[in-house]
Amino acid sequence: MFNKWMAASAVALLLVSGCSKNDEITGESEDEVIEVPEEAVSDGETEEKELPFQFPLTGVGTEDQADGRAIAVMINNDPKARPQSGLEKADIVYELLAEGNITRFLAIFQSEQPETVGPVRSARDYFIELAKGYDSLYIAHGYSPEAKAMLDKGYIDNLNGITYDGTLFKRASFRKAPHNSYISFENILKGADKRDYQMDEAPSALTFLNKSEVDEVDGEIASSAMVSYFNSNLFNSIYEYDEDLGKYKRYTNGELTADYDSGDPVLLDNIFIVETDHKIIDDEGRRSIDLTSGGQAYLLQKGKWKEVEWENIDGKILPVLNGKNVGLVPGRTWINVIPSNPGLEQTVSFEVKE
Repeated sequence: MFNKWMAASAVALLLVSGCSKNDEITGESEDEVIEVPEEAVSDGETEEKELPFQFPLTGVGTEDQADGRAIAVMINNDPKARPQSGLEKADIVYELLAEGNITRFLAIFQSEQPETVGPVRSARDYFIELAKGYDSLYIAHGYSPEAKAMLDKGYIDNLNGITYDGTLFKRASFRKAPHNSYISFENILKGADKRDYQMDEAPSALTFLNKSEVDEVDGEIASSAMVSYFNSNLFNSIYEYDEDLGKYKRYTNGELTADYDSGDPVLLDNIFIVETDHKIIDDEGRRSIDLTSGGQAYLLQKGKWKEVEWENIDGKILPVLNGKNVGLVPGRTWINVIPSNPGLEQTVSFEVKE
């Protein structure tokens, strides 16, 4: 199926045909007879233990209170920067255009912390706004003039490679600048301590579906979806739903999005695609992107897609329908922000497995 996407991508852009790992519970028979209270018997079905807490940005259960500040990292998506490190552990990834029709990622971490993340790239004002919505510590290496002005004014707590190149940020030998700046989470926490940033408070929780609601997710069937930026295979995003895993795998330019070090794939539970106005603001091709007005969107969950709307709620881009928040499937979320011209219908296409 994936090869079919690549061969037909130019045509598919013009058509919309709507047609962390799970714990395994195993049991072994024993000679010893164990009496089981009648109320514990559930017609042969094993009930999953309900954990007392949830991570705020994934809705995944946890034994302990999910403390810890969100950390938002600018990650390079130039083909020379792939595969990246750390993306598979991000709770939420935003993908937006930078200049030159190249997309860039803002990876937000709270429930898990990779050992190393990168390559780290430069800040843009609209990425700063998104990071601010989660009260994140913002990590970047470099900045646009608009972003620098915001950072200089202390708009958001941040660590920047311009200041800490060679100390907190390290240059990898296997890549060339500007695609070789990396930072470890150990150094992020060292930098936060150095700057006296408070790192204990977790972000406010998103809205998640419960188990029965997940089982009843509705929409049009689509085993694959493609988001293409300016008809470029280099920066398309193809999401294929793996029925066995119950999650989406992501591909770009024919390659599985996976971790550079471990090879573990990025596995996603929610794909949220929103359209909004983009404007070129200077000779370098930098953009102004409207992240406040709301608009049309597609939401993909459990191998289905449906039309919704997006709103900016307290700085977060979230799905709504008929004025109400749409719950997310517990797990990881990827958010593609695309220009309203050409818009969703010309940029996004779906396919149903034959």
